[in-house]
Amino acid sequence: MDACSHLCSTEDAVLRKNVAGQNMSQWPDDVGIIAIELYFPSQYVDQTELEKYDGVSAGKYTIGLGQSKMGFCTDREDINSLCLTVVTKLMERNHIEYSSIGHLEVGTETLLDKSKSVKSVLMQLFEQSGNTDIEGVDTINACYGGTAALFNAVAWVESSAWDGRNALVVAGDIAMYAKGNARPTGGAGAIAMLIGSNAPLVMDRGVRASYMRHAYDFYKPDLSSEYPTVDGKLSIQCYLSALDHCYQLYCKKSRKLYGNENQHVELSNLDAVLFHSPFCKLVQKSLARLMLNDFVNTNKKDIPEKYPGLEKFSDMKLEDTYFDRDIEKAFMDLSKDFFEDKTKPSLLLANQVGNMYTPSLYGGLVSLLISNKVENLAGKRVALFSYGSGLASSMFSLHITNNIAKGSSLDKLVSNLAYIKPMLESRQSVPPEKFSEIMETRERNHRKAPYTPEGPIDTLFPGTWYLEYKDEKHRRTYKRSPLVS
Repeated sequence: MDACSHLCSTEDAVLRKNVAGQNMSQWPDDVGIIAIELYFPSQYVDQTELEKYDGVSAGKYTIGLGQSKMGFCTDREDINSLCLTVVTKLMERNHIEYSSIGHLEVGTETLLDKSKSVKSVLMQLFEQSGNTDIEGVDTINACYGGTAALFNAVAWVESSAWDGRNALVVAGDIAMYAKGNARPTGGAGAIAMLIGSNAPLVMDRGVRASYMRHAYDFYKPDLSSEYPTVDGKLSIQCYLSALDHCYQLYCKKSRKLYGNENQHVELSNLDAVLFHSPFCKLVQKSLARLMLNDFVNTNKKDIPEKYPGLEKFSDMKLEDTYFDRDIEKAFMDLSKDFFEDKTKPSLLLANQVGNMYTPSLYGGLVSLLISNKVENLAGKRVALFSYGSGLASSMFSLHITNNIAKGSSLDKLVSNLAYIKPMLESRQSVPPEKFSEIMETRERNHRKAPYTPEGPIDTLFPGTWYLEYKDEKHRRTYKRSPLVS
């Protein structure tokens, strides 16, 4: 049995023995993700064409950022419509009864109202079932809100408030930037996750590590605009610093939990490592950053054998290396095989849709699931790093069930994601000139009321909710496009 499998098999037993003052025997079994639904816009702009339109050097967006296509929304879609669509699709595709949901929480930073939550808008989907006994509202902190919602949903299932029903986590955002260097790092999308017991993707207990600080790296102080204020260099430094702290603490908690303070926990113990993805190149650098952390944690006498040629870096400090190109290149080269195996399969949607903000990390999870055969997923341990500017961050992990039988919960979860690749291929490419016009339309009418959207409806995917009208009191009315195009 390898180290990872051993950790999976002993986790609950160790927790129930070591965590004092709690009756762990009452935990529901295998709490985690039962089903997933992902939605992204039906239109995109090609990043190669955007490079030409913006007059930048060839490869600046495609190679420098690692992006191929960027999904975007017309004024027909907003955060409410994205979440309405993804919840409706999840319930329909997985044949879930609306009465079976007892907790619903939304993570987003795309605000339409300073008081009314997106969750309250989603409650109209539950009206016919008569189910109004649903806990949870919205949780907000940049790209971290979806993770906070997930943690809260899992906590609800494991709490005294749990009544046997499942929880629903929704994360959605429209990532938009003003014209300039940041615009190609936009994107849009929403994800819905059904949380409950006996799940195929089981949340690991006792190893979750968080890092929270005050920073102005990315924020949205102007509620009249959809665009953020960004300090690009500080944002990268905050991200990497948060990653260092979360990974170091995750490893420390893992060693303590499994009863061996001297056991070295490192990348080789993880089958996959997923990251919040502002752009794909940062994710590749982040995986290299974890190997740098492993290097720092290595006894100096073992460095020549384990990291030949890198002895010259043995005295450096992590906080001095954020923008050290020599160290970055050395560890990107060293971690290349790890990246190809453990992280690159998770970047399909980030590369093809762009930064979805709160759904970004979970788009990586979906990408991992649809990029592997079920038998190759069974028993794997997946580490996930979530980051939201301002800043809030966590590293946690989940393990995938070993049951791959036809009709098993894992087989159903993965099979129900088969629509994603065809959906990506069926999108409509929009020229950069038209894309720019659409962004200007959104910018011009962002707070206008009353307002009837200008975007076409026939370009939307079948079954998409869209904004029909906003009245003089900013009350929004939504309709759903036909299920057959």
